[in-house]
Amino acid sequence: MPRHRMKRPHLPPDHAKGILHDLTWTVGPLLLAFALATALVVWLVNPAPPRTITISAGQPDSSLYQTAQQYAKVLARNGITLEVLPSDGSVQNLERLLDPNVQVDLALVQGGIATKEQALSLMSLGSVSYVPIVVFYRGKGLTLLSQLEGKRVAVGRAGSGTRMLSLKLLEANGITPGGSTQLLPTDGLQAATQLVSDEADAVFLSGDSATRGLMLRLLKVPGISVMDFNEARAYTRIFPYLDEIELPPGVLDLGRRIPPQTVHLISPTVELVARTSLHPALSDLLIEAAQEVHGMAGLLQRAGQFPSPVAHEFPISEDASRYFRSGKSFLYRALPFWLANIADRALVLLLPVAVLIFPALRLVPALYRWRVRSRIYRYYGALLAVERGAMHMSSDDERHALLVELDYIEESLDTLKLPLAYADALYVLREHIGFVRSRLATASRKEKHTA
Repeated sequence: MPRHRMKRPHLPPDHAKGILHDLTWTVGPLLLAFALATALVVWLVNPAPPRTITISAGQPDSSLYQTAQQYAKVLARNGITLEVLPSDGSVQNLERLLDPNVQVDLALVQGGIATKEQALSLMSLGSVSYVPIVVFYRGKGLTLLSQLEGKRVAVGRAGSGTRMLSLKLLEANGITPGGSTQLLPTDGLQAATQLVSDEADAVFLSGDSATRGLMLRLLKVPGISVMDFNEARAYTRIFPYLDEIELPPGVLDLGRRIPPQTVHLISPTVELVARTSLHPALSDLLIEAAQEVHGMAGLLQRAGQFPSPVAHEFPISEDASRYFRSGKSFLYRALPFWLANIADRALVLLLPVAVLIFPALRLVPALYRWRVRSRIYRYYGALLAVERGAMHMSSDDERHALLVELDYIEESLDTLKLPLAYADALYVLREHIGFVRSRLATASRKEKHTA
C-alpha cells in the first residue's frame, strides 16, 4: 500500500530574514508615500523658480530697453537669465502680457494705457520712474490745453503711449480727433523740428522724447515756451495714474537759470508689470534690481523715491507689498539666492511633513507588530492543519506523514528570526507543537489498543 503524503503546509518564505527586513517592509512604503507627497507639494505648491524669464521692453535705442538690460545684469549675478525682448513701446508691452500665446513674463508699461479690466488681470511690482508729459508751444501765456483748439498739435506716433495719453488729456479739455484741431502723428525730434520750423503750433513730448538736451534746445529757440500745468492737481484727481511733479528754476541750466521759474508738470509712471504666475522669489530679485537701477537721484526724482509701492494703475502684488514693507527675508539676506530658495521651499514643506509624519510614526510600531506576529500566526495555521489531520487519521502512514510535517514546522522554527520582545511567543509556539505531537502519540496508542 503506498505511503500517504500530506501536502506540505505553507510557511512564511521570509522566516529566516532579520529584523532589518521587517523594518524595511514596514517603513519603506510609508517613506515612499511621504516622498511622493513631498514631491507633489513641491511641484504644485512651491515649485522652483525658472532660471530664464522674458521682459518686453522698448525699442533698442530707448530708455526702457536700456533699463531692461540693466535689470538683466543684476539678475545674472544670481543665476537668472533675463531675456530682453524689443518692442514698439508700452502699448505693445501690455498687449504681449495680455496675450497667453506670447512667452513674456513681465514688461515695462507706462500708466494711462490699460483699461480697468486689463489692469486687474496683471500685477505690478512697483513704479520705477516718471515719464512726464511736457508740452512745448509757439508763443506765450498757454496755461490750458483747451487753448490748443483749432491748432496743429503733434501728439505722438500711432500706437505709442505718448499718443494715447495725449489724446486722453485733450479729450478731457474738449478736443477730440476729427474736430478743428489737427493732430499730427509725430513725436520726438521730428515733432520738435516741426515746432521750430512752424509746421506745428504745439508738441507733446514724453519719455525719451523729453530729454534734457532736447528741452534745452527748444527753450533756447525764440518764441517757443513750455506749458506750465497750473491745473496739475486737478489732472491727478481725474486721472489717478498721474502725479504732479515740478521742474525747479535752473534745473535744466543753472548758469542761464533755465527754466526761469518753477514749471508744474503732470506725469504717469512706468510700472514693472508682471503676469500673476511670476514666481515670488523672482519678484524679490526684480524689485532688488529696480532699487539698484532706479534708486539714485535724478532730474525728476529724489534718491530712494523709486521703485515705489504706491499703486497707480495696476494692483501691487502681495509679494511686492511684503518686500517693500519688510525687505528680503532672513534666508535671502544670509544665503546665496539658490541656496536660500531651497531652504525657503523646505520650510514650506514643514506643515505637510508634520501632517504626514506624526500619524505615520504612530502607525509604524503597529505595522511592525502585525508583520512579526503574522509570521507566527502562519505557523499556527500550519500546526492547526496537522492537529485536524490527527483527528481523522486512520493508518500509521497518515500518522507518519503528520509527524514529518510536524518535524518540518519545528525545524523551520530553528531558523526563524524574531526580535527579543517576541521570544515568549516563539516558546509558546514550541509548547503547542509539543502538545500536538503528544496528541499524535496518544491517538496512535489508542489505535493500537483498539486493534
